[in-house]
Amino acid sequence: MKNITLSADEKLIEEAREKARAEHTTLNEQFRLWLADYARSEQQAERAMAVVRELRGQVRTGGRKFTREEMNER
Repeated sequence: MKNITLSADEKLIEEAREKARAEHTTLNEQFRLWLADYARSEQQAERAMAVVRELRGQVRTGGRKFTREEMNER
């Protein structure tokens, strides 16, 4: 594992450390998780768009256009 150095406001760092302690983790571990999510976010978005493209060819509405409210109904 490689070390990196970051700069941030001291008060912000201390608040983040306190929050991590309250969550029974470390600031370092939280940063590693964030970094992994950040690095993979574009890949996740592309996979989601691939699913959307695939479904576009499979879902049939009979030509009917749905309203925003209908599409968001649960």
